[in-house]
Amino acid sequence: MTRQARLLVVDDEEINLEIISEFLDGEPYDLDLVDGGEEALERFAQGVEYDAVILDRMMPRVDGMEVLRRMKAEPRLLNIPVILQTAAAAPEQVAEGLRLGAYYYLTKPYHRDSLRAVVRSAVGTFTATQDLASEIDRYQGTLSLLYSGVLRFCTLRHARSLTAALSGLAADPQSACLGLGELLVNAVEHGNLGITFHDKARLLSEDRWEQEVEARLASPQYADKYVEVHLEREQGLLNITIRDQGPGFDWQRYLELDEGRAMYPNGRGIALARHIGFRSLAYRGTGSEVFVTLVAAPGHA
Repeated sequence: MTRQARLLVVDDEEINLEIISEFLDGEPYDLDLVDGGEEALERFAQGVEYDAVILDRMMPRVDGMEVLRRMKAEPRLLNIPVILQTAAAAPEQVAEGLRLGAYYYLTKPYHRDSLRAVVRSAVGTFTATQDLASEIDRYQGTLSLLYSGVLRFCTLRHARSLTAALSGLAADPQSACLGLGELLVNAVEHGNLGITFHDKARLLSEDRWEQEVEARLASPQYADKYVEVHLEREQGLLNITIRDQGPGFDWQRYLELDEGRAMYPNGRGIALARHIGFRSLAYRGTGSEVFVTLVAAPGHA
């Protein structure tokens, strides 16, 4: 039986804890509600595992920013997505939260559907990455003998399988898994299928994103499209080129976490991939081709 996602909700105002609990009522989450940063840090110290954290920015004693700093300094907590919720929404304040590693930003007061969409996206991203990381061992031998080659795929399922297989060749498989997963899925949904940033935001809010991807994959308009992955090993490095068959996109806008997209449930994957997943990342031309370099694991150099 698959366990429900577990969320830590941190806010010093009881009414806010009640609102969040009410907004998420009916969603498949177990909620731990705590009234301050000190108690949140205690839960982490006790080894409680969470799939996402909803964190108030402004609290007495230990505030949300300090909790965020400590989470991002702890390898065990580093990749847990943090939804920072606050009334402090000046651009410089949003930028500070993003720089410290907040994955999402919600400005109070917010609508129930906004919270649900952001939490769904955060949990989905974290769960998918964890699932792929657990698959790495199964795929460990799949590409271990390949030193140079080309692979093609079309579907989300194949994107995820290839993510696990390629990540097993890297020195830091979990970070590679996060980065490659973002880029390979992006090549399918945005590149080949033409799902735009705003399309995806709407589909996530309606919980229809994967359904729409599968519908487009089955359409004659997209049936012949594929993503091509080139792998080259060289002097302890893995050089990977990912090329889709779309027209490209304005990739420069997505290389950094941007406060203008902080309130959306999507649009941060490329920036996270760039900063966490790879030694280097560079788009080419219109953006339908991206080149990344990873450090190879010992024995796969």
